[in-house]
Amino acid sequence: MGNHMFRNRISAGLIGIAIASLLAASSSGCKHRSGTAADDSTASSKPTPATEFERDLQVVRNMQYTYVWVLSRKDGKPFDKEDGDYLRKYAVGVEWVGTDGGKRYIGSTNFDLDAATWELLKKRFVVEDYSGK
Repeated sequence: MGNHMFRNRISAGLIGIAIASLLAASSSGCKHRSGTAADDSTASSKPTPATEFERDLQVVRNMQYTYVWVLSRKDGKPFDKEDGDYLRKYAVGVEWVGTDGGKRYIGSTNFDLDAATWELLKKRFVVEDYSGK
């Protein structure tokens, strides 16, 4: 499954969140209305994530899903069509965002998957739980 297949599924909301995040980050150095610069010791600015994975994960986190998981192939190769078909079959209702050149996918949803589904996914993929982190 090519990375472009999942990228095409990114919703307008995800793109909107990314744009809003960029706008918020670019305006963090603005002056207060009184004309004085913000005190750096009290300003709560977060550094821009350095890697593609960190940026994509932050976008998903900003959408405030209850559950966030990262899946990768056990052999470290990029996902292929069969992997995508497998996810669509067993992880129904999960939004997937490809990252790291298609080597990892970030899944997000507001419901947990059942134990049988988790067993199937863990047999095929390395699964990392980023929920609440």
